[in-house]
Amino acid sequence: MRTLTRPEGTKPEDLNLSRRGLAAAAFGGYAVFAFSADAAPITTSAQGLLTETVQVPTGDHPMPAYVARPDAKGRFPVVVVISEVFGVHEYIRDLCRRLARLGYVAIAPDFFARQGDPSVISDFNEIRRIVGGATEAQVMGDLGSALTYIKKQSYADKAKIGVAGFCWGGAVVWLAAAKYKDIKVGAAWYGRLTAPKPGDFLGDPGRTWPLEIVNQLKAPVIGLYAGKDAGIPLSDVEAMKKALAAAKQTKSDIIVYGNSQHGFHADYRSSYDAKSAQDAWAVMLSYFATNGLAPKTFAAAPPPKAAKPASAPAAPKPAATMKPIANP
Repeated sequence: MRTLTRPEGTKPEDLNLSRRGLAAAAFGGYAVFAFSADAAPITTSAQGLLTETVQVPTGDHPMPAYVARPDAKGRFPVVVVISEVFGVHEYIRDLCRRLARLGYVAIAPDFFARQGDPSVISDFNEIRRIVGGATEAQVMGDLGSALTYIKKQSYADKAKIGVAGFCWGGAVVWLAAAKYKDIKVGAAWYGRLTAPKPGDFLGDPGRTWPLEIVNQLKAPVIGLYAGKDAGIPLSDVEAMKKALAAAKQTKSDIIVYGNSQHGFHADYRSSYDAKSAQDAWAVMLSYFATNGLAPKTFAAAPPPKAAKPASAPAAPKPAATMKPIANP
């Protein structure tokens, strides 16, 4: 079992990987580095949805992105889902399906596609290499490409786009809300707010951190943080609150779940806190709706009609009774 108490993963001394956990994670498509063998992850059916992995043009490298949307006519508001350091594994795909069942188009870009797939790796240093290779310039550029792609789709309402990010992706949410005017609202789940201590693997040196761009926010952001996060001290959270107030970002806010750990929404980890996760999910949805990103109700497409069973073949006529031939 692994208890992840840090913003973008954990450290080797936190770990106790079991063969049972590895096997369960690999079988279910979850990140093997963080999966708890005792977890019972939420699984969301794709019935009534359309799901696919698309290739988003980025200029230098096609970027895979998982898309889930209602199987219904019309245009639906969009939520860009930004993953943890473990990439687009089953937890992230399930979040997309949860949003789609509510009436959103959810798209989860694979920002680490150039470097590798961290979800299948149990080596801490290899994950560090992959995550560290995703520079701020690349991630922001890829996010812009994802926005361009989704706005062109006939099923997406390009005037209603939000973003939700988790852990590593939580920090990206703040930056995205400051950079892209297409984004109308954001939800940052326990993303780091300030530069970490030396040695942590959070991208290129000199990258921008949320506390530095508060006055540039173009969209309101709700921050959902944990009181027992070993990597994000409450002093950082309080500093962010003060900065938001000073910048008169009155629509943005931060909520702290005092008894929860980092990753409290990740239902495949041992840090999962069902009560806090459910409450924060409801807070996010309410915040989205308040800021113009309510889901669109839809009637799922009816299932295809079952083919009519083939008519049973007519029973063979009984053979005619043979009359004895009279002796000539």
